[in-house]
Amino acid sequence: MDESPYAQLEALAPLLAAFDTAAGEGHVTRAAQVLGVPQSSLSRRLKAVEKAVGIQLFQPVGRGITLTPAGRELFERTRELVRGLDDAVNVVRGNADPETGLVRFGFPLSLGPVSVPALLADFHRSAPRIRLHLVQAHGEALAEQIRTGHLDLAVVIPAPDDLPSTVLGHQPIQLYVARRHRLAGRESVDLAELAEERFIANPPSYHLRRLLDSRCAEAGFTPAVAFEITEFDALRALVGHGLGIALLPAPETPHPDLHRVTLRNPPTRSIGLVSGTHRPTPAVSRLHTFIAAHAMTHMGGDAGGGVDQARS
Repeated sequence: MDESPYAQLEALAPLLAAFDTAAGEGHVTRAAQVLGVPQSSLSRRLKAVEKAVGIQLFQPVGRGITLTPAGRELFERTRELVRGLDDAVNVVRGNADPETGLVRFGFPLSLGPVSVPALLADFHRSAPRIRLHLVQAHGEALAEQIRTGHLDLAVVIPAPDDLPSTVLGHQPIQLYVARRHRLAGRESVDLAELAEERFIANPPSYHLRRLLDSRCAEAGFTPAVAFEITEFDALRALVGHGLGIALLPAPETPHPDLHRVTLRNPPTRSIGLVSGTHRPTPAVSRLHTFIAAHAMTHMGGDAGGGVDQARS
């Protein structure tokens, strides 16, 4: 049976730096100095490379060494791999730097566009060299990107149960109608009064839609959803045009065509600052600490509450 290519890679990978350096320097002593290892140790590694490949890769020339034709071919085929790996390690180390690192940060569609950018602008002033890669999506999509390692940190509504999170506050959900809607003059309504209304809502995969369906079921009816849409600004615009009503969090900026009606016993959602289960880099920890400390100022208002206790 042929040897698995993964077995060959496992044998060679730890030795490629020794091979690459010796091939480039053409001298064992200089290569050992570059790598910071004893000459005898480097010689053993080069012999191990030849043993793993099964072919002589070096030959002596004067006081130095040179590559055999087979060694030259291996060098040509692996040098970009070694340099790419070295570059990747340098990038990862740089991204973890507390002053210049990278943080992949996500926030929800229903919380922006004002409070999170304002919070990040304040953070940038305090840490101007930390780079932020931003993603905006609905809560479950953000949580899944945390789980898969595509995001380092995210504000998720509601906070998921399976990830470490700090509760920043709670977001009440209220009824929004067009200004000429029959309910626009009411101060408050019971959810059961909306059984005959047409709703505009997110798709079923969104937590806000599941919340609408469950609360309406508790009130004894299934909501008639006339329009499904993912984008919240467009959703509010449809409500403003009188095409339906919606249960929504307060917008970050007032919408001229909407009227808020208080729901009696309104549903609320937790606002969680969520991270992965691995140890965060210093840059990620720095942003986490900043958001947790400043959440009350930027998310307090309609979101309700400040920072509660951490939950993991």
